[in-house]
Amino acid sequence: MSAQIYLIRHGETEWALSGRHTGRTEVPLTARGEEAARGLGERLHDVQFSKVFSSPRQRAQKTCALAGLDGAEVDQDLAEWDYGDYEGLKSSEVLPGRPGWNIFRDGCLGGESPAQIADRADRVIARLRMLEGNIAIFSHGHFGRVLGVRWIGLPVKEGQSFMLDTTAVSILSCDEKHGHIPVISSWNVI
Repeated sequence: MSAQIYLIRHGETEWALSGRHTGRTEVPLTARGEEAARGLGERLHDVQFSKVFSSPRQRAQKTCALAGLDGAEVDQDLAEWDYGDYEGLKSSEVLPGRPGWNIFRDGCLGGESPAQIADRADRVIARLRMLEGNIAIFSHGHFGRVLGVRWIGLPVKEGQSFMLDTTAVSILSCDEKHGHIPVISSWNVI
């Protein structure tokens, strides 16, 4: 595998701005989110992508389109964490009923567990490792954090230590000089 994976989080939405867990709910980009997505196109202008993938959620697909990366293949496995009963809630609204709750350790009632999200991320990684060239992936905050830690062989819980802002670009690759070890070349670049 000689691919570089450009992991791109979708642009700002009202729910992302307010900290609401947005899994299945279709929330449009804000005007600022659209502007930042267009800015991604300028930042990525000189990169030639051999493949482009997007989450099925409109916020990821719209970010991809505004960045000028046409023809993205929709991959269901790139969807955000299924928040189940916590969909639309802020963490501060979940914690009173579930003190000490941490999504990366505990998952979501009625939604995905850490083991389920790890399985999804691992499926994506297995497919990516078969590809070559520069690959763009448009996805989400929590899922992107899980994808990053699983890329380097860490458990899902470690995703709690990796912030991923809207329209941030991270690069996952391999250290060719030292046994082809998976690495994070850059993270959360705005």
